Amino acid sequence: MPSLFSRSSLAALLLALAGALALAGCGEKAKPAFVNTDITGAKEFATDFSLLDPQSKTRTLADFKGKVVVMFFGYTHCPDVCPTTLTELRQVVDKLGPDGDKVQVLFVTVDPERDTAELLGKYVPTFHPSFLGLRPINQAALDALTKGFKVFYSEVPGTSGRNYTIDHTAASYAFDPQGRLRLFIRNGQGVDPLVKDLKRLIAGD
Repeated sequence: MPSLFSRSSLAALLLALAGALALAGCGEKAKPAFVNTDITGAKEFATDFSLLDPQSKTRTLADFKGKVVVMFFGYTHCPDVCPTTLTELRQVVDKLGPDGDKVQVLFVTVDPERDTAELLGKYVPTFHPSFLGLRPINQAALDALTKGFKVFYSEVPGTSGRNYTIDHTAASYAFDPQGRLRLFIRNGQGVDPLVKDLKRLIAGD
């Protein structure tokens, strides 16, 4: 049976296929992994929120579209993790330089009984003027929000009724400028890993 291809035609076809495969390989090259946990597309997390700012205005994720949003759950009476995390986030924003304006840090209280709108409005901006403190409208809203974002919190009794502490999840979450939940940010890793990840989100990765 006669060959459908001459030797020269077959060689040209094989060469073309090799070139196409090489190009495909380049196009499929994986992007570098995030330092923090990539939860893009995860279905088990909440994807939005409805919280009150210090002026009692309702805020949702849509209010911050176009910015990378870093959301941290804590409380103003926290003796260690919360001020440390907010200080690190300020350092991250500062290290980003002009891109720091493209990041919005949200501090969500898990202690709305003591963290009034007035207190949040004074406490949170002391770490950075752009940082915003938010609170749920009631306890049911807080429980629904923390359940949605897999955040644990539990009151630890103190020496008096209002002198208590709260054990809580110390991680944060990052949304990209399109409002998609992208990263679970581990606590205590330092400034540089988060700067690297936020730069990627700002760039559109």
